[in-house]
Amino acid sequence: MRTLAPWTEQFQHFVTDVREQFWGDLTQHTRQSWADFLERLSVEARDQYLGVREYERSPTRADARNGFYERDFVTRLGTLRVRVARTRQRAFLPAGLGRLQRRAGEVLLLIREAFLRGLSTRAVGRVVALVTEESVSAQTVSRLTRDLDQAVAQFHAAPLGDDWQYVFLDGVSLRVRRPSGRQRVQLLVAYGVRRDGTRQLLAFTRSQGESQAAWEGLLQDLYRRGLEGRHLGLIVTDGCPGLAAALQTVYPRVTHQRCWVHKLRNVLTVVRRRDHAAVKADAQAIYRADSRREAAALARQFARRWQEAYPSVVTRFLRDLPDLLAFFQCPRRLWRRLRTTNLIERCFVEVRRRTRPMVCFVNVQSVERIIFSIFHRFNLEWRQRTRRAFTQAA
Repeated sequence: MRTLAPWTEQFQHFVTDVREQFWGDLTQHTRQSWADFLERLSVEARDQYLGVREYERSPTRADARNGFYERDFVTRLGTLRVRVARTRQRAFLPAGLGRLQRRAGEVLLLIREAFLRGLSTRAVGRVVALVTEESVSAQTVSRLTRDLDQAVAQFHAAPLGDDWQYVFLDGVSLRVRRPSGRQRVQLLVAYGVRRDGTRQLLAFTRSQGESQAAWEGLLQDLYRRGLEGRHLGLIVTDGCPGLAAALQTVYPRVTHQRCWVHKLRNVLTVVRRRDHAAVKADAQAIYRADSRREAAALARQFARRWQEAYPSVVTRFLRDLPDLLAFFQCPRRLWRRLRTTNLIERCFVEVRRRTRPMVCFVNVQSVERIIFSIFHRFNLEWRQRTRRAFTQAA
């Protein structure tokens, strides 16, 4: 059988040019048709207002035609140059085109959705330009997304209910531009999981640090919105002293689990490098035990082995041990997920990825919008996806 010869490079360029010309002409004709249609709507509105059509006379009319003015209107087909009919006293915008409106509703929706999907303001402008062929500045994107402020307020006030089984609490640091210079702003976050495996980022708040007062503010907000803690089985934290104190004030009856990752990190910072591997292995053996009793026995071995070399480390370790072993009271399937704050830390990875291109926020309102957009996207995705391990353990 004879095989067909491959296309030559010239023929491939020819086919590409034909396709581009065809779609380019079609797009141009479509744009022109829409521009003509909008112009006719404007002329019809003017004629109806005057009561006479062009070249007709009426002794009773109080106004006269005054030609047209041109105005650009950005749509998903690109930018349309629309001729707007006017009289000496007023102009007649086509139906569906509002005063001072330069972009169609679907373009505004595209800008907002691209922003909510995690693109930076500059990236949103570039994406919109691919569709509309009009570049949108980062400042314009920021201005158009200010209507998110109402959605942010609704998020902060939404009722939570009291059916949450596990809550994870942690903080992440962001930079904000202030008149006195760049400053760090701490973001305190609450993440909840129900017994059926459904999960949600419950709340976030800005603060200057992780003091007891700052954490009490977030916890009181959770309580006020309905999370009273009657069904809470465990609250997992990074071990911040201010947070631990705040929990005793707002949720004193809920068991507190301290994150093993943070605890090991703190221990290894004061241990000599040559002992890192041995200390880490002994500590990991504790939380990998098959029962709380075995873990307690391994903790005593840890204390005996390292008491002489690191007395202060052992003292603090034994002091925190009840909070480190709290996860053993939960179903075995969940031990690995409840002994650390990894679930909420994974969300912070996305927060850092999303905010890294911005270098520094212009103001605290922009922080609220960005964080809300990230958390809102997570919550929408999680509505159809449950944590299988929590569901099986229920």
